[in-house]
Amino acid sequence: MTENINAARIIVGVDGSEPSLMALRRGAQIAAALGAPVEAITTWEYPPNLDGYYPTDWSPEGDAEKILAAAVAQAFEGSPPPGFTQSVIKGPTARALIEQSAHASMLVLGSRGHGGFVGLLLGSVSAACAAHAHCPVLIMHAPDQH
Repeated sequence: MTENINAARIIVGVDGSEPSLMALRRGAQIAAALGAPVEAITTWEYPPNLDGYYPTDWSPEGDAEKILAAAVAQAFEGSPPPGFTQSVIKGPTARALIEQSAHASMLVLGSRGHGGFVGLLLGSVSAACAAHAHCPVLIMHAPDQH
């Protein structure tokens, strides 16, 4: 079975970091050039150190939705492109993006998110996605990364 790669969406992993905003803008440019839809995806999960106990008024899914909405507003100055969608998915980031890549023509990511060790050029999520995604992966670096 063959799939029309031009009809598949461009997915962008977004965590609110500057590299992910760059990835969101570039993903939208590529999608427009290909006539494909673009989807921004943010993931969430309960922190493992909470052991099931967390404040009842706290929602990590709600926090992820706020991060995604703010990133979209900032990246597109309040006007997302036509064909743009956004999703918040529960689960580990790398695994969720790799699963989503099975139905995409490209995955676009920032090189470094908010976590990890400062100074690394490639984060654990972008490295895992580059190695295991089911579609081509574009990794955007912030201008100050060497």
